[in-house]
Amino acid sequence: MTAPPELTPCQRLRLGLLNRGASALARLDFGGLERLGSCLGRLIWTCLPWRRKLATDNVARHLDVPRDEARDIARQSFCHSGRSFTEILLTDRFGLDSPRLRFAQPDLKRALSECARPIVATTAHIGAWELLASLLGQIYAPPRPRMVVVRRYPDPAVQAFITTRREASGATMIGHRTVAASVLKALRQNGIVAFLVDHHALRGESLFLPFLGEKAAVNMGPALLAVRAGALLWPIFLLRDGGDYVMSLEEPLDTAVLTGSREDKVRAAALFYTGAVERIVQAHPTQWFWMHNRWKSDGNERAGSPPSAGARRPARGRNAQGAPARTDTPDA
Repeated sequence: MTAPPELTPCQRLRLGLLNRGASALARLDFGGLERLGSCLGRLIWTCLPWRRKLATDNVARHLDVPRDEARDIARQSFCHSGRSFTEILLTDRFGLDSPRLRFAQPDLKRALSECARPIVATTAHIGAWELLASLLGQIYAPPRPRMVVVRRYPDPAVQAFITTRREASGATMIGHRTVAASVLKALRQNGIVAFLVDHHALRGESLFLPFLGEKAAVNMGPALLAVRAGALLWPIFLLRDGGDYVMSLEEPLDTAVLTGSREDKVRAAALFYTGAVERIVQAHPTQWFWMHNRWKSDGNERAGSPPSAGARRPARGRNAQGAPARTDTPDA
């Protein structure tokens, strides 16, 4: 488990309060936490009208649906996001042998369990992503590395609390800045390293490539590290089905057999995992994090891959494309 940073007295107090609150809420069963999470999502929907509008606009534009339908999808997505926040309290009660979990592709789950190659797992803020981070720690036994690259919270007390919950099942959480050496070391030991690849990436860390019909800045860090290590790129998602969970996997991409220059390989790898995210969002739109400004522009269109004039939105169900991040700072 990652050692917590030195905390100030005030931060230790906040951490203690968080732990006590979590202990109290952990007395709730799965159904109770589901209801609590849904209520939290509805509260965010009510109290943050600008997020509500952003999510509704995103759905309407990128799924090409009427405004009323877009609003309903967006509202449901807030409830799913609220559930994701409370599910962090379930990480020590939910595992690969849970009766609430099933596998959409048992053959691919078996292949993943038996795989002896280095793996870069790619996922998204869809479904139960907090529980998925914990599950990845159970796929392989120590000493095989199991690592999840995450964005760190600015408050050390909150970060210490979340890290403890996420690492409850054996995965190591690592901050998304300057982690290339740690990730490559883990991959060279045939470990599994997971990245969330559906957030906006910064200038110099991304290319602008199509995602749900519009150019989006896609992190190339996971693609670059997978290519450097000759790893398998394996899209993995944990979706909700009522009160149960479904792990969905796609066929992996073997980056060791890609051809062309390194840039060609990285682009192909990034296109692969962004296409997987697009497909899962189109199949389960209510479970994605639509309140995030995924398509914001900071001028990268001119610096990276400019959108072509007259580019058309792909029809629902077709593949998307995705891409880059700085070579030394994969940003998940």
